[in-house]
Amino acid sequence: MQAAQPSKTPVVHVPSAQAAVLTVLATISFCHLLNDTIQTLVPALYPLLKDSYHLSFGQIGAITLTLQLTASLLQPVVGLYTDYRPQPQALAVGMLFTLAGLLSLAVAPTFTMVLVSVGLIGVGSSVFHPEASRVARMASGGRHGFAQSLFQVGGNAGQSIGPLLAALIIVPHGQSYIAWFSLLAVTAMVLLFRIGIWYRRHHERQKPRTAHSGGTEQVARLPGKKIGLALTVLVALIFSKFFYLASISTYFTFYLIGRFHLSVQAAQVHLFIFLFSVAAGTILGGPLGDRFGRKYVIWISILGVAPFTLMLPYANLPMTTALTVVIGVVLSSAFSAILVYAQELIPGKVGMVSGLFFGFAFGMGGVGSALLGLLADRTSIDFVFHVCAFLPLIGLLTGFLPDVGRRQPVAQS
Repeated sequence: MQAAQPSKTPVVHVPSAQAAVLTVLATISFCHLLNDTIQTLVPALYPLLKDSYHLSFGQIGAITLTLQLTASLLQPVVGLYTDYRPQPQALAVGMLFTLAGLLSLAVAPTFTMVLVSVGLIGVGSSVFHPEASRVARMASGGRHGFAQSLFQVGGNAGQSIGPLLAALIIVPHGQSYIAWFSLLAVTAMVLLFRIGIWYRRHHERQKPRTAHSGGTEQVARLPGKKIGLALTVLVALIFSKFFYLASISTYFTFYLIGRFHLSVQAAQVHLFIFLFSVAAGTILGGPLGDRFGRKYVIWISILGVAPFTLMLPYANLPMTTALTVVIGVVLSSAFSAILVYAQELIPGKVGMVSGLFFGFAFGMGGVGSALLGLLADRTSIDFVFHVCAFLPLIGLLTGFLPDVGRRQPVAQS
C-alpha cells in the first residue's frame, strides 16, 4: 500500500514544472493588439471612405470581404506549411505586408487601390494569426485555454482601440493620417523578430512535449465520425458568432447614425464600447474552459447571448449601449474555447487548426459583411439587425459536441 504512494508523486509534479512563459505570452498578446488595431482601422473608416469614394453599402461590404478573404484563405495553408517546416521569422515578414498595406491605403487614389491596400493588410494577418497562436501554445505551460485567452484579449483590445483612434486621429484630419499608424506596424515587426528568436530556440524542446501530452492521447481516441461531427458543429458555431459580429463591427455605426441620429464620432465611440467589452470578455473563456470544460463555455457563450441580441433592435440608446456591452462580454468568451477544443480534436496540427479556424472566422466576417451590405441596400440597416438577432440560436447545436480534453475519460480496454 505504501509502495503505491511514491509512484504518484512524479505524476503530480511533472505538469507543474511546465510554467507558462508569461513574458512571451504578454509580448505576443501585445503584438496581437497592434495587428488588430491596424486591421480594425479599416471598418472604422467606412463612413469616411463612403463619402470620399461615393460608395454603396455593397461596396463597403466588398472592402470587408477583400480584407477578410485575404486574411482567411491563406491562414490554413500557412499553418499547415509551418506545422512541417517551422518559420520563426514568418511573423515579422507578415507584418511587413501589413506595413505596405497601411502606407498604400493612406494615399489610395481609387476604390480599386483601397481594395489592393486592405488585401495587403489581410495577407499580413494571414501569416500572423496561425503562427502567433502556435507561439501562445508553446509558451502555455500546459494551460492552453489561459494562453489562448491572453493571446485573444490582445487582439480584441486592438479591435476596440482601432475605431477610437480612427475617430480621434483620422476622421478629423483625413485619410492621409493613416500613414502615422505605420509606427505600430514597425513596433510589431521589432517585437516579432525577438519572438522569432525565442521560437527558434524553444521549438525543438517543445516538440517532444507535445507528442507525449496526456491530453493529446485522450483526444486521439475519439472515433473519426465523432471528430467530423464535432468539427461540423464548431464550423456552424463560428458562422453564428462571426456573422453576428460582422453586423456590429461593420454596420453598427450606420445603425446608430440612422436610428438615433448620432454623429460619426459619437457612433464610433459606441462601437469602441462594444469592442472593448469584447476584449474584456475574451479573457474569461480560456481559463473557464481549462477548469470546467470547453463545451460548457461554448454553450453559455453562443446560446446564452440570444436573449440580449433579440432585445437589441427594440432598445432605446442607453439600453442599446448596455445590451451591446453584455453581448460583447458573453459572446467573446467562445472563440478561445472553440479553438483549443479543435486543437484537442486534431492533435499535432496546431498551425493548421489555428489557421483554419482563424481563417474561417475572418472569412465568415467578410462574407457576412458583404451579404449584409447587399441586404441593407435592398431593405434597411434596421432590418439587418432584426435578422441577425436570431443567429445565436445556432448555439443549440453545442449539444452534439463530445466532451474532450480534461473532461474526457480515459477508458481503455
